[in-house]
Amino acid sequence: MCVEGDGCELESCGKSDLVHTLSGTMSPGLKPNADLHPCKPGQKFRASLLRCRSPAAAAGILSFGNVLNYMDRYTVAGVLLDIQKHFTVTDSEAGLLQTVFICSFMVAAPIFGYLGDRFNRKVILSCGIFFWSAVTLSSSFITKEYYWLFVLSRGLVGIGESSYSSISPTIIGDLFTNNTRTMVLSIFYFAIPLGSGLGYILGSSAKHAAGDWHWALRVSPVLGMTAGTLILFCVPEPKRGSADQLGVQLKVRTTWACDMKALAKNRSYVFSSLASAAVSFATGAFGMWIPQYLYRAQVVQKTVIPCTEEPCSIRDSLIFGAITCVTGFLGVLIGAASTRLCRQKTERADPLVCAVSMLGSAIFICFIFVAAKKSIVGAYICIFIGETLLFLNWAITADILMYVVIPTRRATAVALQSFTSHILGDAGSPYLIGLISDALQKSYAHSALWQFLSLGYALMLCPFVIILGGMFFLATALFFLDDRDAAEKHLKRSGAERMERMERVERVEEIKLVSSAGRPASRPARTALRHSSSAAPLRERPAFPMGPAGPVLCSRCQSLRFYTDPGLTPAPNRTSLKDTQVTFVTANSEPAEIALRSLC
Repeated sequence: MCVEGDGCELESCGKSDLVHTLSGTMSPGLKPNADLHPCKPGQKFRASLLRCRSPAAAAGILSFGNVLNYMDRYTVAGVLLDIQKHFTVTDSEAGLLQTVFICSFMVAAPIFGYLGDRFNRKVILSCGIFFWSAVTLSSSFITKEYYWLFVLSRGLVGIGESSYSSISPTIIGDLFTNNTRTMVLSIFYFAIPLGSGLGYILGSSAKHAAGDWHWALRVSPVLGMTAGTLILFCVPEPKRGSADQLGVQLKVRTTWACDMKALAKNRSYVFSSLASAAVSFATGAFGMWIPQYLYRAQVVQKTVIPCTEEPCSIRDSLIFGAITCVTGFLGVLIGAASTRLCRQKTERADPLVCAVSMLGSAIFICFIFVAAKKSIVGAYICIFIGETLLFLNWAITADILMYVVIPTRRATAVALQSFTSHILGDAGSPYLIGLISDALQKSYAHSALWQFLSLGYALMLCPFVIILGGMFFLATALFFLDDRDAAEKHLKRSGAERMERMERVERVEEIKLVSSAGRPASRPARTALRHSSSAAPLRERPAFPMGPAGPVLCSRCQSLRFYTDPGLTPAPNRTSLKDTQVTFVTANSEPAEIALRSLC
């Protein structure tokens, strides 16, 4: 009988496994061993599955899921012109698609953040992906008479995708630490521009191949189901704070209101969240309207003809999608490298790099509106540089959060930051830009030139918001070190307290039973500690003999059962908790008090 690597016995051995003795050969499994146990059905499969759950594989799967999230989100933007023609809607009504999506996304994010700090995270992620995949597929069959239903479906997709954005970064935060975490988060957040760009490309290509824009919404759900299955079976559920605490698990002991209060007092977290809102405002507006803006610019320059029926040209969506993918890769790469380099000069490198990139991005985005009037190529160059600088701060912002927020609040912090960035950012920016554009178009006679100019004037709001975001990152730099040190001290203090409790439990040997008169109880016996969180005992202490011991607090023991003889026959009376001592009555009705020499 042979032994598998996980300690279970296999049914047969090869010749090389036999043990040679003076009298012949014998199987090593004939020797009894308490550590060995028969293999249960499926145990070998589970053991091999666990070996595949490496942190690197988990990070890759989570990044793949993030790509799909953003790819599905921007598939609609890639076929927006066709959607406007199909449902016969204006710019403001088309912008409502993204606004409803983001509003539902941000409302659901705090709920998933709360759940992510308290329940199994990978199950929540998988359920969220399965949900939005099913809704997206269903929305592709909505007819032109029910535009309101199509808008509603985008809102439901936002609820499903919010679970992923709120929880998945916290799993990475618990699998990696320091520079490794920065690198992995950079890869994870590279999925934002990569998925956005692929959304444009996928939407346009699927529409072109099938001759119908509805097929653009039928590809990502299949990939989403695949990602959800991989997460469910191949991504581990790490202990919260395991990377920061070197394996010491931090228990959730604070309420949601307490977490909110602590995050509101964290100045680095507040300012970086406001800066993220500025980034979201710009990316949401640009992602929705830049392909449309460039198309109208070419109509004015008479390089393309106006689209009067479906399907419309996909050229601008494809080019903008490719630029978004490349700039996302460069931005994340440059951001991670520049942050590591600047950390050698200053400990405030993270927020300072973000601030400089934001201010530089605003300059080149302003040049887009100047270049688009004369040269589409020049506009694409400005978009390339501006987006590279804008995408530079995605991973760094997430790393700032990991530094200044303790592990047991990270899912809540990510969800709240997502809520803030969306409600102040891309929840309203696509609709606001469309609303301003429609208002400007109505003030003058309808023409292709004025359609182009009105949308450009509306988009000029974005550079000013980006500058404001850069100022928020500068404010983050002022408080970053203090908030980071405070989080590290909290982690060290929590770990030290838990280790001290564990050491004190190691020294526990006996419990002292004392009667109300100060004498030992007449019939001392054994006790079993029970936690109040379950009707069944969660853990029982071993039997303790009588002997001297000093009193120690027991803050979480809610009940005890007193046993009157070595056979552990329970006394008829239950005990009640009174601060640090428990008063009860023994089997012979003699009152007694117990001073606990144990921590639960």
